[in-house]
Amino acid sequence: MNTLKLVRLVAWSSIAILTAAMLYLLLAPKPDSGSGVAGIGGPFRLAAADGSTVDSEQLKGRPFALFFGFTHCPDVCPTSMLEITNDLNALGDLTKAFRVYFVTVDPARDTAALLKEYTGSFDPRIVGLVPKDEQELAAMARSYRAIYRKVETPSGYTMDHTATIYLMDAKGEFFGSLDSKETPEVRQSKLKRLIAKG
Repeated sequence: MNTLKLVRLVAWSSIAILTAAMLYLLLAPKPDSGSGVAGIGGPFRLAAADGSTVDSEQLKGRPFALFFGFTHCPDVCPTSMLEITNDLNALGDLTKAFRVYFVTVDPARDTAALLKEYTGSFDPRIVGLVPKDEQELAAMARSYRAIYRKVETPSGYTMDHTATIYLMDAKGEFFGSLDSKETPEVRQSKLKRLIAKG
């Protein structure tokens, strides 16, 4: 192997190692900062669509689910909310105290009244949450590693967003997620395990 080929091989190997290291740093779970919440999730205090306030500290001791969406969403949000409504109903009394928090990523349009009406179309255990401003929404989305962005359309705009339903345990720690591609049996099994874990 001549010197030029060796230099190229070393250079490309170095680039590959650096790329892998950067991806690890960007995607690896965050270390526990002492808050008891590692990787995904974190404290929040948001206004609920019914006028109350939901504080993650007050949720300690009971598991819950959280979803980032918006009321003008044409497909992902209503599908996800309908599926979890069906899952909660299928599990009956087991999920009596369980709550699903729907955090709007479109607070400019999603007023408390509109969000209350929207979530009221599904299970009453689904509670709409409205960030007071973009900073509050961005901070919460970062802690849950959720992505959202405004996309202009000919008729106005829509929102691209993460379609994951986050499952959080009674300590406020990330337990897993629900995906619309999963069967009802798989989703309901996850919910049962989460509730059993407490």
